[in-house]
Amino acid sequence: MRIMIDTNVLLSSLVFQSKKLTTLIEKVAEEHTMVLCSFVIDELYSVIRRKAPEYEEVIDKFLSKLSFEYVFSAKPIEKEKLFEIRDENDYIILHTAIIEGIDILITGDKDFRDINIEKPKILTPAEFIERYIK
Repeated sequence: MRIMIDTNVLLSSLVFQSKKLTTLIEKVAEEHTMVLCSFVIDELYSVIRRKAPEYEEVIDKFLSKLSFEYVFSAKPIEKEKLFEIRDENDYIILHTAIIEGIDILITGDKDFRDINIEKPKILTPAEFIERYIK
């Protein structure tokens, strides 16, 4: 499966050193195709530079060791909108996942919960762990 991970999951794994999220990321990277989009990586660095710049080197090391497919996030044209979502940044992430044929989007962002689409399947980290990590 092709699985995209949202910024908040990556941040929680790195900054808060969540063992569950680290295991999730390792399993996705080892057993599936992890996909990270340009918007998520840019957002990851932006948040770290603003809130915890001491972690920037940790992100560099993390991304250099992690096996993932990198895809470009094009900002969609207003008239192309496929669905409604409160946060424009969330729209870009989900739009990228749809265009790239992602099977599962893992996110802790509650704004994604109201989106009713077939693919990608939108799961919280807890839901993914429950369904796919034994």
